[in-house]
Amino acid sequence: MSDTPAYTPPPVWTWNKDSGGRFANINRPIAGATHEKDLPVGRHPLQLYSLGTPNGVKVTVMLEELLALGHSGAEYDAWLVRIGEGQQFGSGFVAANPNSKIPALMDHSGPQPVRVFESGAILLYLAEKFGAFLPAGGAERAECLSWLFWQVGSAPFLGGGFGHFYAYAPQKIEYAIDRYAMEVKRQLDVLDRHLAQHEYLAGREYTIADMAVWPWYGAMAKGQLYGGGEFLQVHEYTHVLRWTDQIAQRPAVKRGRMVNRVTGQPASQLHERHDASDFDTRTQDKLAPAP
Repeated sequence: MSDTPAYTPPPVWTWNKDSGGRFANINRPIAGATHEKDLPVGRHPLQLYSLGTPNGVKVTVMLEELLALGHSGAEYDAWLVRIGEGQQFGSGFVAANPNSKIPALMDHSGPQPVRVFESGAILLYLAEKFGAFLPAGGAERAECLSWLFWQVGSAPFLGGGFGHFYAYAPQKIEYAIDRYAMEVKRQLDVLDRHLAQHEYLAGREYTIADMAVWPWYGAMAKGQLYGGGEFLQVHEYTHVLRWTDQIAQRPAVKRGRMVNRVTGQPASQLHERHDASDFDTRTQDKLAPAP
């Protein structure tokens, strides 16, 4: 039996204390900017404002893959947004993404700037803009989009659910951890069964579905998220591990994973990316070239 008294929700919830454990200082129940801060703009048409979390990695991998295919219009500036410091609540960022979450993309290639927010939407936007990594139609396109939206819908169970209660919550709650661990293992089993019969999520071709799922479930399968690998026995999902390792070997994936990254070995971090040569110098804090 727990000594913690049972919680009875009040008739009306009120925001009267910090909530969110490690992230309590940036959690609030209202939207909008907290301070005035314009977004920087570099010299490339595509301006990315992000951080090297799984959702941010999706987009930098996509951009690097497009460049590897020869799409010069995919050149981009990647600006670091330190969410732990509340930079996502600056007025410029809120204008780019009213939800104040990374990543946010501004496309300046047309007569008027186009904003795109939510990582899945950015992947789809870029795939359609450049005609790459998205099947043109039929069953293959339907399969790709199904897995893309599967990831968008399932990630909250992995991040905000399991990740939060297992790694970040100020108190360990057995019911919450068990509930989300069960769901994450079910999702890994969904992937493992599918990948037992398919090279990639949409079939034989590598697509934006793989780019969306890999930073989350690939990292989890390798024990790189929340320190929960042993707890979830991720080594059991052998087909997910095969797929994870296969994608990790792609040169564009290696580059994309470095961009806006602020954790890990210094050589694996490229805080901002403004030119392809930045990967050669591997300088963590790059200054944007003059327009």
